[in-house]
Amino acid sequence: MQFKWFLVAALVTVNLGGCSYVDRLKDVGETPKLSAIENPVMQSGYRPVSMPMPMPEKVSYSPNSLWRTGARAFFEDQRARRVGDILTVIVEITDKAEFDNTTKRNRDNSENVGIPKLGGWELSKIFGKLLPPGVKLDDVDLNDFVRATSDSKSEGGGGIDREEKITTKIAAVVTQVLPNGNMAIEGRQEIRVNYELRELIVAGVVRPEDVTSENTIPISKIAEARVSYGGKGQITDVQQPRYGQQILDILLPF
Repeated sequence: MQFKWFLVAALVTVNLGGCSYVDRLKDVGETPKLSAIENPVMQSGYRPVSMPMPMPEKVSYSPNSLWRTGARAFFEDQRARRVGDILTVIVEITDKAEFDNTTKRNRDNSENVGIPKLGGWELSKIFGKLLPPGVKLDDVDLNDFVRATSDSKSEGGGGIDREEKITTKIAAVVTQVLPNGNMAIEGRQEIRVNYELRELIVAGVVRPEDVTSENTIPISKIAEARVSYGGKGQITDVQQPRYGQQILDILLPF
């Protein structure tokens, strides 16, 4: 019976993990494999960019002019402007956040009630007859008949100190040219060092005017920017909690 439950638990675990367990077992002792060079548009999960577009403007030309409208160079503009062109994205991200919150609360309450007389009757005489044996009337103080005190204190504090910095360059490919001339770009870079694979992905929408004469663009000029910097390998696996622990962290209410 115990073996049956163990088998069921093992099957559930395998189903939750999908093919990851099989793939990881096949990669034991092997270096992480680099992905093949593929067309970004043909990759699974690719979605064309759809952005709000202004009204189309009529194209104007300058007759009898040797200088082409919008060109940065006299002979030819080397900047990326068509689908398939390549430009360099300069990724410089410096993110720092500090939060410090403190909350304190203190409350004291005191209540004191005395009943020496009630309806003209001396309550001391009435209580004298109701007292249990061995208890004297002098031990009862009706001037301090009811007393209640309470004290509540609460203190809380929280702090966040985070600092992140990424500085690198990556070549991206123009995957779309939108009707207003803006370009959708996507770049992917993989670096393998021993048994650790680092992956950098950059995607977003850029304006042709923001591309410099050196065919580069900073990350701050990319709209809808998506930057992913991570990796996989033996060191990354050790830094991540096990699947069972992650599931328990989600399901357990305490």
